[in-house]
Amino acid sequence: MYQIVNPQTIFQYFGDDDKEMIKEMIEIILETNLHDLKELDQFYAQDDYATVKKRCHKAKPSMSYVGALETRKLLEAIEADLENSRSKYDLLKSQIITIEQELKDFLEKL
Repeated sequence: MYQIVNPQTIFQYFGDDDKEMIKEMIEIILETNLHDLKELDQFYAQDDYATVKKRCHKAKPSMSYVGALETRKLLEAIEADLENSRSKYDLLKSQIITIEQELKDFLEKL
């Protein structure tokens, strides 16, 4: 059912006894980390690799929290070779769409 997100990992990090807290944490990830990553196009256009690196670095723990380990590895790869990372970012954008859908689905079922 989930391609990228792992609900068991979410429960492992946040516990399964406080559904409100889980909901709040997932909403924060959706509103901040994923939102920030979706805006990277403008920073690539400006060759602002410092901001690209900062936003990728900031998002890595959140990807671990939701079990998106391949996405975390992709963020690390982008950070490691910023100036040549545009094609990796294109892949990241497609993963972000999937993660967003899966997290929203997870919240609905919580």
